[in-house]
Amino acid sequence: MANTYTQLNIHGVFSVKGRENTLSSAIRSELFPYITGILKSTENYPLAVNGFKDHIHVFFEIIPSQSISEIMNKVKTNSSKWINDRKFMPGRFSWQEGYAAFSYSRSQRNNVIQYIMNQEQHHHKTTFREEYLNLLEEFKVEYDLKYLFEFYN
Repeated sequence: MANTYTQLNIHGVFSVKGRENTLSSAIRSELFPYITGILKSTENYPLAVNGFKDHIHVFFEIIPSQSISEIMNKVKTNSSKWINDRKFMPGRFSWQEGYAAFSYSRSQRNNVIQYIMNQEQHHHKTTFREEYLNLLEEFKVEYDLKYLFEFYN
C-alpha cells in the first residue's frame, strides 16, 4: 500500500485587534508555548512561534490532511480564549480577522526560524507594517491596502 509523503513548511502571521491589546513580554513568554501546544494538538510540527507586541509568527510543518485556514483558525480561536480566560488584559482580547501564510522549502527553514526567533530585535528597526508589506511583496502577493490589518505604531 502506498503512503503519502510531504514536507510542507508554513509561516503564518496574524495581528492583535485593538490598540489596547498589546502583548507584553510577560504574556508572550506564556503565550508562545501555549500556541506551540495548539500546533502539536493539531498533529502539526511547530518549528518556531514568536512575535512582538502586536503580532505573532508561527512556523510549522503542516500535515496534508489539514488546511492552513483550519490550523490558523484553531491557533487564533484557542489562543484568544486562553488570553481572555486568564484575564491578561482589561476588556476582551481578540485577533484581527485574517492572516498571511507563506510556504518555504526545507533548505530555507533555519533562516526562517532565526528570523522569527529574533522578532524583538528586528522590531527595534522595522515596524510590523513594514515587515508585513515586505513579506507580501517578497512573495508577490497581490493586496489592497484597505483590506490589510489595522497597524499600530
